[in-house]
Amino acid sequence: MPNPVITTDISNPAVAVISMNRPEKRNALSLQLITELTQAFADSSRDRSRRAVILRGEGKGFCAGLDLDEMSQAGNAEMAATALAELYEVMATSPVVTIAAAHGAAFGGGVGLIAASDIVIATDDLKIGFPEVKRGLTAALITTLLRRTVPDRALRELIVLGLTIDAKQAQSLQMVNRIVGVDQLMPTANDYAKQVIAAAPNAVARTKKLLDDIHVRGVRDDLQMALKFHFEFRHEGELKEGVAAFHEKREPRWGLRDS
Repeated sequence: MPNPVITTDISNPAVAVISMNRPEKRNALSLQLITELTQAFADSSRDRSRRAVILRGEGKGFCAGLDLDEMSQAGNAEMAATALAELYEVMATSPVVTIAAAHGAAFGGGVGLIAASDIVIATDDLKIGFPEVKRGLTAALITTLLRRTVPDRALRELIVLGLTIDAKQAQSLQMVNRIVGVDQLMPTANDYAKQVIAAAPNAVARTKKLLDDIHVRGVRDDLQMALKFHFEFRHEGELKEGVAAFHEKREPRWGLRDS
């Protein structure tokens, strides 16, 4: 099996490309992939010559979200939630500008990768989905990130109803900066990276920090609050039924609300 994350330099060494390389799984987020993405972004943050990182997915789609086959094993879902919170924090607090180049589909945790990025380039065929409530989950981490850009009324509709939207809808909700054809995805991402490295590196890093600091809480505190919520209010019965329904390709059979 190939390494889940490939980091390559393009023409300018100040720019890195991180590719999620699980095309057979639609780049679903396994624990290994989450860990290696976190390491790749942390390495880029520590490299003082690095100015921009482009995140992309191999194959037909950007990222299908958590690997539900792996998450059905005991203890993995809890470890994945903690690992995802760390990944999103490393991305969102990095002094390096992150550019997500998203195509095909982004669901669940894959939407978190988009939300944690500074710039998002989407192909015109991109679908963005929020299936968590239909799997017995609460999209706590993703909600925390999206509330910084998406208006509250629209966010409630997306998260509570578990909707899937297209690239144009995502752009109207400020989740996406640019929409391009598939053949223009990486060239456009590279153009944005060139604009990043044309600016003063310390000014860019300070500006990113300012944008985080002017929120009521910093992104680190927000993610920790969301993680605590995830663990305190996790409903094991609904999670088991939601995942089972997904694997069996049927509608879930939900019980009554607890209170």
